[in-house]
Amino acid sequence: MATLTGSEVVVEAGNGVVPDGQTSSGAASASGGVPAQGRRGKKAAVAVVEPLLRTVEDLDDAPELKPLDETELRAALESILLVVDEPVAEMQLAQIMEQPTERIAIALEDISARYTAAGHGFDLRRAAGGWRLYTRPEYAPYVERFVLDGQTTRLTQAALETLAVVAYKQPVTRSRISAIRGVNCDGVMRTLVTRGLIEECGTEGETGAFLYRTTALFLEKLGLNSVDQLPPLAPFLPDDVEEVLDASG
Repeated sequence: MATLTGSEVVVEAGNGVVPDGQTSSGAASASGGVPAQGRRGKKAAVAVVEPLLRTVEDLDDAPELKPLDETELRAALESILLVVDEPVAEMQLAQIMEQPTERIAIALEDISARYTAAGHGFDLRRAAGGWRLYTRPEYAPYVERFVLDGQTTRLTQAALETLAVVAYKQPVTRSRISAIRGVNCDGVMRTLVTRGLIEECGTEGETGAFLYRTTALFLEKLGLNSVDQLPPLAPFLPDDVEEVLDASG
C-alpha cells in the first residue's frame, strides 16, 4: 500500500515501511551491496510508486473549469442535456460543473421557460428525478411518422421472395436460400432480420452454418397462428420443383 506524506512517498513492502531510497529489512553490506530481499522490496516499491505518481501528475495537469456567466452556464447545460440518455439530476449537474445546486436549478428552469416562450418543438422537463429534453406532445404525430417510416416501408420483391423461401423451407441456411433464388441474399437477409421477420435458430450440424426461421412477428403480420397455416405451394409450382430444390441444396 502506498501513501503520500508531504512530498515523500512511503510504500509498505515486505515486513516494514520503506521510505524512498531504503530497504525494508537488513542493512547494506559492508561492501556497499543491497541484500536480495531489499532489492526485491525496492522493485516492488517502484512498481507501486510509479503508477501512483503518474496518477497524481495527471490530476495536477487536469484543466480547471473557468467561471461561467449565466449565458455560458445555460449553454454548457444544454450541451450536456443533448447527450444524456436518461433524466439527469440537478445535484449531478452541479457536481460536474462545480456550481451550487441552487444555481443549476434556477438555470434549468430558465432554459425550460425560454424554450416554451420561443415556441420550440422540444422542451426541457423534469422527469424521474432529473431533467431531459423531450419533443412537445402536439408534434407527436409527425415524430411518430418519422420514427416509424422505415418500419412501414413495403418490402422489395427480393425481400418477399427471400422471406417466402425461409417460411416454406425453415430452418434453412443462407447458402440454401441463395441457391434457390439464384442470387446472393446476404443483404436481403440482414434487412429481414432487422425488420424482425426472421431470426437465427441454431446451426446446421454438418457445416456449422446459421439456420434461419420466421418469427412471431411474421405470423402476426400474416394473421397466422403457426407456419402450418401457410397456403400450400403445390398448386402454383411445376411438377419437378422438389427435384430442382433438392438439387440446388
